[in-house]
Amino acid sequence: MKKILIFMSFALAVGILLSACGPAEEPAPDETPTETPGDQPGDEATEEAGDFSVRMVTDVGGVDDRSFNESAWEGLQSFGEDFGVDVNYLQSGDAADYQPNLNRLVREGHDIVYAIGFLMADDVRTISEQQPDAQLAIVDSVVEGADGNPLENVAHITFKEHEGSFLVGVVAGLQTETNTVGFIGGVESGLIKKFENGFKAGVKAVNPDANIIVQYAESFNDASRGQAIAGTIYGQGADIIYHAAGGTGNGLFTEAQERSRAGENVWAIGVDRDQHEQGMPENVTLTSMVKRVDQAVYQVSETTMNGEFPGGQIVEFGLEEEGVGIAETTENVTEESLEAVEDYKNQILEGEIEVPETDEEYEAFIQ
Repeated sequence: MKKILIFMSFALAVGILLSACGPAEEPAPDETPTETPGDQPGDEATEEAGDFSVRMVTDVGGVDDRSFNESAWEGLQSFGEDFGVDVNYLQSGDAADYQPNLNRLVREGHDIVYAIGFLMADDVRTISEQQPDAQLAIVDSVVEGADGNPLENVAHITFKEHEGSFLVGVVAGLQTETNTVGFIGGVESGLIKKFENGFKAGVKAVNPDANIIVQYAESFNDASRGQAIAGTIYGQGADIIYHAAGGTGNGLFTEAQERSRAGENVWAIGVDRDQHEQGMPENVTLTSMVKRVDQAVYQVSETTMNGEFPGGQIVEFGLEEEGVGIAETTENVTEESLEAVEDYKNQILEGEIEVPETDEEYEAFIQ
């Protein structure tokens, strides 16, 4: 496999929170695209856009999930504003929308079309094989062809989520007062296991005796389910919970705020972007594991615009590329924790610590 590393700035892209567009039905092959000025966010940029255009398809979490999809849209908006490029998105109501949405955008002839999330891997494979001239990109997955190699007309964007999760685990392990912390996952998968195992390893690195409670919601778009799980984990004695559950994780912040108002000292750890505001007004966000989906989408779009579409390549972002880390908002993180985060970050970068991704690697790590 070919792997390239793109070095990134860690300055946060300023996003605009926009209401979601509904999923569109797939047009007939000869149908004129139905997007018109004002129909969807991003159309105001089309006058200055020139010939280059970029589109993305959200997963079921939607563009306003305050997490993964929203970060991708923020990056695409910033790219469009900086270069006068036409950008837009289609929102998926459920998994059945993925393939029609991707197919529609490819048929419209956009220069690069993003699938935001590993759940679209099979649909990307199908569209890639049906439309070999298309330029596609998928976030959080490597989509292989029949020969076992990454598809040549797809840019495969991945992250070292386990490394960033390790750092917020260090914070949780040092700042828990009950010696019990929790993790809420969305859909159990190899990807979300990276978040889980990295987090658990960080906790255990600084607090070997800590108890860690793990539960999966099997959804990225069920805030009520997320709140219920958070309630169960807090009820079992945890005072800090980290989520990697997209929109489902919004329920964690709701539960933490309700408990805070009732006088409990509990914390939430956000994911993908700085979720400090999610914990307001009760200020229950301890920190967040920032995953720079915004910068990844921005940079791959710029590379493609410059005639160097990274098709067939695995574009990976980790600590070394400043693609993952802890959020800039650190008002609730102690000085001791911040110093420990920096120390462990350096150990990871120097190869002294190999952060586990899988259950088996985690078990070996804690031996």
